[in-house]
Amino acid sequence: MRRTERYKVHHNANSLWQMYDTVSFFKVVKNFIVIQIARYMPFVRMKNWMYRRFLHMKVGDYTSFALMAMPDTMFPEKIIVGSNSIIGYNTTILAHEYLIKEYRLGEVHIGNEVMIGANSTILPGVHIGDGAIVSAATLVHKDVPAGALVGGNPMRIIYTKEEMESRHLLNHDEGRKR
Repeated sequence: MRRTERYKVHHNANSLWQMYDTVSFFKVVKNFIVIQIARYMPFVRMKNWMYRRFLHMKVGDYTSFALMAMPDTMFPEKIIVGSNSIIGYNTTILAHEYLIKEYRLGEVHIGNEVMIGANSTILPGVHIGDGAIVSAATLVHKDVPAGALVGGNPMRIIYTKEEMESRHLLNHDEGRKR
């Protein structure tokens, strides 16, 4: 279940047409510039510093955003990423949805030691538990349990934490037999 707050639009135009009623034009311009620089930044520490300092994102220690990762331009402060996580190449993390009759905002929580595969999209209001793995090109439209392996569009659980642990033990035991 995604945790988003819904806001109705007040005019006949769609919510994206009215976006500057919901967020400052200057904030969007600043965020856009910072994000575009960071997307190409090869220095992970500097990228994390930029996200914390200028976008007010909460980014844990040793977390790595790969080249071209794209945090939300409108509301990046609603993105929280734990420690020692990897956000894959060209992954998009959204904290907003502009729709025809309404717009929605929701915090995105990504836990500790999470791995997000390349070209994934994370929708607003989603929580991804500690130790989860999101395979490449996944649309994360609902919460991901801790330790689970998920993938696909729409996203589904491939292995739970318990199944992942038993597979790891089986593979480890098979390695000893050789």
